[in-house]
Amino acid sequence: MNHPSRVVAFFDVDETLINRKSMASFLAFYWRRSDEDRNRYARARDEHLRQQAAGVSRAQLNRAFYRNFRGAPEDELRRAGRDWFDAEQSRGDLFHPPAVEALRAHWRAGHHIALVSGSFLPCLAPVADALRADTVLCTTPEVREGVLTGEVGPPVIGPRKAELARRTMGERGADPAGCHAYGDHSSDADLLRAVGRPVVVGADPVLNHLALKEGWVTLPGCHRERVGTPREAVSATPAGSRRPVRPGSPR
Repeated sequence: MNHPSRVVAFFDVDETLINRKSMASFLAFYWRRSDEDRNRYARARDEHLRQQAAGVSRAQLNRAFYRNFRGAPEDELRRAGRDWFDAEQSRGDLFHPPAVEALRAHWRAGHHIALVSGSFLPCLAPVADALRADTVLCTTPEVREGVLTGEVGPPVIGPRKAELARRTMGERGADPAGCHAYGDHSSDADLLRAVGRPVVVGADPVLNHLALKEGWVTLPGCHRERVGTPREAVSATPAGSRRPVRPGSPR
């Protein structure tokens, strides 16, 4: 049996732990305060939707998204990510309570918490800090002389999530049969299948079919119009709690 510290709980982030699509939300925030062209985000969104309707894969869409940051200073994006997180959290509906409560139960049990997302560290690092996650496995932009080129490493989408999960479990000596994974979209199916204790968040028909067929656990999905967990509910941690490892990108 896995020792608790060798049990890994993997969490997708967007619309699993948070009631947002972090990449789109952050891009809109970043451009609002750094660009005088007020229609720039609307054009980028429309182009994304056009490509999506044309059948472009999620991995290709992920790569295309990061080209919006070509020329952006890495330090500036990191600061903007903290500001974006503070602004979103101040609204009171950023976090999705059922998934956050599940994460906190894993944390109390001494399990290793890993966030797995196609988003990037400017968005994910403050989320990981608030939830005391141990590891962040995410898409990594290419940086030259402190500036993003617009290109990325392998997008952490679909099978790549499962690949990184298996690598993490192997590095920690964890038995996949005793590990957990949470996801809300059909593209998370490979991640969920990589562990013995998958959890479906929300009403995705593909995942719910698998849950019914395989006997997987399910949790309620996000409702953006509903006010979620307030700031203090997710930031409070028990006295004497362990210190989290700083989030890092995949090796």
